Amino acid sequence: MKLHSVTLHHIKMTLKTPFVNSLETVNDRELIIVEANDTDGYVGFGEGVAFTSPWYTEETLETSWHMLKDFMIPTLKAQVLSHPSDVEHLLKGIRRNPMAKYAIEGAIWDLYAKREGISLAEALGGTAKRIKAGVAVGASEPEVMLNEISKRIEEGYERIKVKIKPSQDLSLIRAIRKSHPSIDLMADANSAYTLNDIERLKELDQYGLLMIEQPLAADDIVDHALLQKELVTPVCLDESIASYDDARRALSLNSCRIINIKPGRVGGLSVSKKIHDLCASQNIPVWCGGMLESGIGRAHNIALSSLPNFTIPGDVSASSRYWERDIILPEVIVENGSIAVPDGSGIGFELNRKELERVTLAKEIR
Repeated sequence: MKLHSVTLHHIKMTLKTPFVNSLETVNDRELIIVEANDTDGYVGFGEGVAFTSPWYTEETLETSWHMLKDFMIPTLKAQVLSHPSDVEHLLKGIRRNPMAKYAIEGAIWDLYAKREGISLAEALGGTAKRIKAGVAVGASEPEVMLNEISKRIEEGYERIKVKIKPSQDLSLIRAIRKSHPSIDLMADANSAYTLNDIERLKELDQYGLLMIEQPLAADDIVDHALLQKELVTPVCLDESIASYDDARRALSLNSCRIINIKPGRVGGLSVSKKIHDLCASQNIPVWCGGMLESGIGRAHNIALSSLPNFTIPGDVSASSRYWERDIILPEVIVENGSIAVPDGSGIGFELNRKELERVTLAKEIR
C-alpha cells in the first residue's frame, strides 16, 4: 500500500444527553475522522478519539491533529506499507500520542482489509459473528440512573456500567441491586479513590459486581496490586494500560483480573490484538471500552470485539444510544442484546457524506 493523500475531518456531534463521570461532563463530542486514500483508489477510515481537554489523558484533539498533520502522515506517506502492523514500527520514533497513532493506523487497517476484499474483523483474526452489547450509564441523580438502567435492560443490553465516586457509590449500587438483583453490573471509578478508601471499596464486594474499573490513579499499577489483594471483586484496569508493556507489567504484579482494551488508549488495533493475545494466554478476560465514538470508531470496536478473548460485553452500543444521526450507513443497531459483526469488506459500513459534512468544523488534506 502506498498512501496518496490523507484527509482530516474535525467534527462535532451533540450527545442526546450529557455524559457525566467523576472527572468531566461531555455535552458535545469532537472527533477527528481520518480518510486515507491509496494510489490504487482504495479509501480507509479511522477515528481520533482524544477529547478537547486533557481530562482523560494528556492527549487532546488539537495535539492529535498536530501530530497527524506534521509528523505521522508525512512519515507514512514516504513509505510503502505491506501490512497495517508496519505502522506501529514506523511511528515508534514518535513518543506516546496513542490516539493520533490509532486514528491513522485504524484508517490503514480499513484500507488494507478493503484491498484484500475481507472484513476488518477477519483481517484482525476475529471469529465471532455477533458480539454482546454493553452500555455505560453516566453519573446523575440515582433515580435518573435507575430509570435509564431499566430502559437499557429493556433494549436488550446484557451488561450495565455505572460511574461511581466516594460521594455516590454504596447507596447507588445498593439501590441498583435492589431493583435489578441479577444483572451483570460493573462500576467505573475513573480514578476517584485512593488506598485510603480500601475499606469502603471492600464494602462493594457484597453486591456481586462484575468488576470495579480503574478505582485508583490513572498512572498506577503497584497500588492496584495492593488493592486487588484485598478485594473479592475483580479490579479492571483502563487508563493504567497505555501500552502492551503496561499490560504485561500489570499481569505480572497481579494488579487486576480483567483488562479493558481501548484501541485509542493503547495506540492502535495492532497493539490491542497483542494485549488480547497476552491476556488470553494467561486466562485474563478482556472487553472493549468506549470513548463516545462516532460510527467509524464504533465499527473498529465491533471488529476488534470479534476476537475470541473478548468474553465480556463491551461499551459497544447502538448508534442511537448517543446520536440522533450517526455518520455511517447503516447505523449500528442492537438486536436481542447483541450486534452483528459486518462481513463486508473493511469496516463494513459506508460513510454518510451528507451527515459528515453537516458536523464538520474543519478539514485539511495532506
